[in-house]
Order: sequence, then C-alpha cells, then structure tokens
Amino acid sequence: MALLAPKMLEQGLGAIRVNHVSIHADDLEESARFYVEIFGMRRIPHPTFQERVVWLAVGDQQLHLFERHTDPPRYHHLGLDVDDFEAVYRVSKERGLLDGETWHQAVRFHPAGWVQMYLRDPAGNLIEVDWPDVSTLSPDVVAEIGRLEDERPQQGDARLATLYAGKQR
Repeated sequence: MALLAPKMLEQGLGAIRVNHVSIHADDLEESARFYVEIFGMRRIPHPTFQERVVWLAVGDQQLHLFERHTDPPRYHHLGLDVDDFEAVYRVSKERGLLDGETWHQAVRFHPAGWVQMYLRDPAGNLIEVDWPDVSTLSPDVVAEIGRLEDERPQQGDARLATLYAGKQR
C-alpha cells in the first residue's frame, strides 16, 4: 500500500481533513451533555443506525458518540482546540476531570509555547485540549501548568515541534 501513496498524491487523491471522530459512550445523554457543557458543541441530526448514536458539531467537523459498554483505550485520545482555554481548565479542575496519570501531567506546555491539557469524559475517553500560546494565559493558570521540558528535554527538531501546522516558529 505504501507504494501507492506517491501515485495517489500525483493524481490529487488523498485525505484533506478529518471529517469526524467516533467514540463510545456508556450513557449517550450524559456524554452528550458533557461535550455541550464543557466544549459548547451542539447536537445535530443523525441517521438511525442499529446502535444508538448522537452527533455533535465541532466547528465544521463532527464528534459522533455511540452507545457501547466497553472500556475506553487508555492512551487513544481526541485533541480539541478551544476558544477559552482558561474556562475549560477551571471547570475541568473544579469537576475533577483532569487526568495527570496517563501522560504524566494533566497540563503541560512545550518550549515553543503551545499547551496540552488532558481530561476524561464520562465514559473514560481521554480528551486533549490544546492551546497555541502559554504566554496568553493568566499568571495564576500558568503557575499550575507543568513544562514538558521537565519530563523530557526537548532538543533539536523536538524544540520546533508544533500542534499548529503552518504556524511553526
């Protein structure tokens, strides 16, 4: 399959964006409420499938919830940009949603300035909340954020890595 990739690219074939991500929910209403309340997503119409589902709008992409009683994968996660990192941080901290075990710190920033926060939804799915610039956050919030550099030194190209394609320094 890897041999087909260059030919596909020459023909203009290939993925152009992520359309949606599907994750499980133990309780559809509880999970939908979580994504609406914490992230401001909105419910949108969905088809009828064999399994119960809820579709949520995330900008021009979608998050699909499907009801299954299964354990979530520990490390697989969904990364979201938000328009108010501090508000999501404060409500996540207040509700005890932060996950500081899976990736060693619940909230950390990279030497290039971008921030990652990890939390769990009601079904246990791992959510990464991203922010482009730690310097735009309040000093009291920054004081509670760890440095990725303290976990692992970031050298060479690792210091230039970014979650924000096209915005590298």
